[in-house]
Amino acid sequence: MAQIDVTDTVKNKLIVALDVETADNALALFEELRSVVGMFKIGSQLFTAAGPDIVREIVAKGGKIFLDLKFHDIPNTVAAAGVEATRLGVSIFNVHASGGVEMMKRTADAVSETAVREGIEKPKVIAVTLLTSMDDKALGEISIDTAAKQLVTHFARAAADSGLAGVVASPQEIELIRAVVPQPNFLIVTPGIRSANDAADDQRRTMTAAEAVRAGADYLVVGRPIIAAVDRVEAARRIVSDMAAALA
Repeated sequence: MAQIDVTDTVKNKLIVALDVETADNALALFEELRSVVGMFKIGSQLFTAAGPDIVREIVAKGGKIFLDLKFHDIPNTVAAAGVEATRLGVSIFNVHASGGVEMMKRTADAVSETAVREGIEKPKVIAVTLLTSMDDKALGEISIDTAAKQLVTHFARAAADSGLAGVVASPQEIELIRAVVPQPNFLIVTPGIRSANDAADDQRRTMTAAEAVRAGADYLVVGRPIIAAVDRVEAARRIVSDMAAALA
């Protein structure tokens, strides 16, 4: 019984990426997987295809959404976008830390004020540190000489100082972030999760689910290893089981 309780708790730490082309496909995946995972990510592909209505529909059905649009613009524009994300009812949304401290602070403040004023639940605002497709070589190609790990920790500190709830970071930087941001409730949402048998695709800084949980990730974002599986429910359950075993 204890193992079942652990697994039931751990499934809430798994976010499945609905990186599909249509609202119908997304809703079918949501219905198929909602009993075995805790949250669903809606990113640029699906949001561009289906718009905010797909968010509203899943939220209305009781689903939790991580809106992964990585807002990056002038402070006023990002803060306004954050207000609208709050009104959509998402549980988490993100901004790019490279947008700057003022942008992050104004967004955090606008979200808090809107939630209180309108009596709605406040989403967790987190900052993207560095895309998991980027490494030192890729940074050098755009004339950034700072090492990836150093850049990630700098952005994580800036996000914490700006009042954000956490960051998106690769599993390889989790321990570094925990060292520089000692706040126990500072969230780390981790994409780039692959098993030993999965293709890395365009992810460069990856880790297995068990390794990421042991390192201190709060949420794991998994896309292709689940949605491209022959048995998607079993693939999700296997990842949850690996996470539960790592915590146990």
